[in-house]
Amino acid sequence: MNTPAHVIFAAVAFARPYDRRRTIAAVVGALAPDLSLYLMASVSLYILQIPAQAVFDELYFSPAWQQVFAIDNSFFVWGGAFALAWWFGAKNAMVFAGAALMHLAFDFPLHHDDGRPHFWPVSDWVFESPVSYWDRSAHAGIIGPVEMALSALFCLILMRRFTSVRSRSVIAALALVQLAPVFIWMFVFASG
Repeated sequence: MNTPAHVIFAAVAFARPYDRRRTIAAVVGALAPDLSLYLMASVSLYILQIPAQAVFDELYFSPAWQQVFAIDNSFFVWGGAFALAWWFGAKNAMVFAGAALMHLAFDFPLHHDDGRPHFWPVSDWVFESPVSYWDRSAHAGIIGPVEMALSALFCLILMRRFTSVRSRSVIAALALVQLAPVFIWMFVFASG
């Protein structure tokens, strides 16, 4: 799924209007498995001036990048974090790890040939799903609109739950970013 969708889905599941720390834990937890990708891609594209095609066709699949993805996309790593949070009774840490696990649970079946080794360190196996959230040759024409529709519905639910102007502005921004990925990717690939 697109990263904004992960945030939207986690916010619907975990965020609470009058519990700011829990809401932040849900949002940051949903972002956590993708942070390394954004950091490494940003440095490569904008600081090192590597063409987008090389970043996403070569570096993304390189052993070094895949090792980072193995760690921050591991069910075992995030499951361990959740178990530790539960053991210590750290509810917001449980929300954080739960949101990251939710992210992985949605990513696992929606990556066709760009999946990650979700079972590291036990295995480096990568599931090659028959469907993709972005690859049209793997049914993204069906998956993408479903993701968009659910994201829009969940944003409406969040708007009803969160009534402050600031909260609604953040939700509206998330909806905008989620509903406009075509323009974002066009910008990314145009930069290279």
